[in-house]
Amino acid sequence: MPFIVVALVAVLTADVLLLMQPGREIATEAARALPEPKHTLMAGAKKSTQPVKPLGTLRKPHLFVVTRKPFTTPMLKRVARLRGVTALELADAASIMLDGKRVQTLAVDPSTFRAYTPKMTASSDPLWNNVAAGDVAVSFVLGNDGGLALHSRVSGPAGPLRIGAYATTGFGAVDAVVSRDTGRSLGLPRDNALIVSAPKTDSAKLRRSLLKLLPKGSQVAMVNPVLPPAQTTTRAWAAGSFMSGGQLTAALRAAVSKLGRPYVWGAEGPDTFDCSGLVQWAYAQAGVRMPRVTHQQWVTGPQVPLSQAQPGDLLFWRNDPTNPAYISHVAIFWGDGKMLHAPRTGDVVKLVPVNTRNLAGVVRVSPAVAARVR
Repeated sequence: MPFIVVALVAVLTADVLLLMQPGREIATEAARALPEPKHTLMAGAKKSTQPVKPLGTLRKPHLFVVTRKPFTTPMLKRVARLRGVTALELADAASIMLDGKRVQTLAVDPSTFRAYTPKMTASSDPLWNNVAAGDVAVSFVLGNDGGLALHSRVSGPAGPLRIGAYATTGFGAVDAVVSRDTGRSLGLPRDNALIVSAPKTDSAKLRRSLLKLLPKGSQVAMVNPVLPPAQTTTRAWAAGSFMSGGQLTAALRAAVSKLGRPYVWGAEGPDTFDCSGLVQWAYAQAGVRMPRVTHQQWVTGPQVPLSQAQPGDLLFWRNDPTNPAYISHVAIFWGDGKMLHAPRTGDVVKLVPVNTRNLAGVVRVSPAVAARVR
């Protein structure tokens, strides 16, 4: 299995409610009109042969670790002895093909892992019973934008899997969760992921300690990081910190040249794209190295007011009802009140009026900052 890549993420929440997407904007002639999807966040309940235990004490995750080899008992004991560590949870992690899409997947024990998810997610017995019964729970973004409808059965490495819930785990790089039994039938490696709870310890310092302790090649991401008190200084951006006029023109020309190309979950071009894949490809044509996913692109430069947006700035949205704080969509500001973006499965790259519903903010890209985001 390819080694899963993890990134700094924000904690997510889940709920069970009826959803309707906001109205669509007028598209170019290259895009066809599509009806808005309607989803609940939970498929019908399935009966598990191994009922999930009741929710115990909630534990906030602070670090997410993935190694190339399984964790051993001695290694886990060394991690547990690090200052501030209060709880550990083992899991299996890998990238798998789901409905023809490469999806970062976590296989967990539903009875114990649920305590590391946000309260609304953790307290949903039907959700975890569906996972225990063999369903896959996918993120709202993968379900909505990636076209994985609830109740549907999609192809997996070992046969079809039912989409049992839209519910994110709290780890932004993970878009699907299954039980450990299901994960093993899918061929996921065993015991190569670890969730660490350390509520009273500086997460950055603990991360450095873990990297020294773990085998070479291990990856450690901060989740809900415990940080030192924020500094009040404001950064001054020197001249030349942002994209040049030539770079902006090259990026915009590259993006607009892809009008009408299909949206495909996880696609990075040159013929198909998802929303962040279009941004990464277009800016690469201007010599700017952008990170791959939306919540990483959100931190590639300073935020500016929408009223001061310039062509080539990036627009971001929080559209995920299972996690109102999560950055779930990105577009390129074209100017004159319009934007270029790749919306979702079944749609195409298009030029449309800027939609301000759920708009999170506008970012002016700094190539130097973008190149350092991991």
